[in-house]
Amino acid sequence: MATIEEILQVEAIETDIFRGPAFPSHLQRTFGGQVAGQALMSATRTVSDDFAVHSLHGYFLRPGNPDIPAVFLVDRIRDGRSFTTRRVTGIQNGEAIFTMSASFHVRTDHGIQHQDRMPPAPAPDGLPDRMTDLPEEAKAVFKEWKNFDIRVVPRELLTTSDYFAAQQRVWFRYRHRLPDDQVFHVGTLAYMSDMTLLGSSKVPHPGVEPQAASLDHAMWFMRPFRADEWLLYDQTSPSADAGRALTQGRIFDREGRMVAAVTQEGLSRTGRDMPADQHARQDR
Repeated sequence: MATIEEILQVEAIETDIFRGPAFPSHLQRTFGGQVAGQALMSATRTVSDDFAVHSLHGYFLRPGNPDIPAVFLVDRIRDGRSFTTRRVTGIQNGEAIFTMSASFHVRTDHGIQHQDRMPPAPAPDGLPDRMTDLPEEAKAVFKEWKNFDIRVVPRELLTTSDYFAAQQRVWFRYRHRLPDDQVFHVGTLAYMSDMTLLGSSKVPHPGVEPQAASLDHAMWFMRPFRADEWLLYDQTSPSADAGRALTQGRIFDREGRMVAAVTQEGLSRTGRDMPADQHARQDR
């Protein structure tokens, strides 16, 4: 498996045009976190070092082919004094597979400060590694993520609220030491944020395996963090209907600081086959 350093190393091939590398994959379609991470890194390459990404909004338009590179076209929408905006389009075979808007901000310590408390969860060290407790048929997908340590909090150890329809908590981190550059940790978390989140929509439906595919993905980055240290992904699915499921996640570091938030809508159909030309990814 490729390292995250290799995955996020986009190549500048022209002004504001970048190429994201392709690697051998166990998946039929490119993992969405890879496309999002490479798109974000492409946008970051066109922004001054004074700016840090604070939000991104992406749409998965077509399935990506994991065997060929993707090209990312960056549009410089706005360069302001405090905010900078970029739009990125990922292309394969002449067709758009992904589009993203990303906003960058000059970080300041001025302003109000507050955050939700981190929900209770057992320490990750005592939980089983996700790769060791999966049935064989499920391990194919997780082989794609063998460089990531993923530990799902068991249902019997989960503190829940009756006001939420579906809840799940997952500890995760990159297994190997990463460079100190915060841009790299943000790109890694963009990749990681697509892991397991749509699975929270299945919690109220044991035994049901809907066709799952990410449709859109939004992230907000609040505070600096390290993606090679444990992060708690607090996940909920407030609604599912009409073959789509809405999922949300809050990401905390071990000190209880909320470092990012995620919202994702995914396809969650049951009862019929996925069309071959479905404009979404089926990678869970």
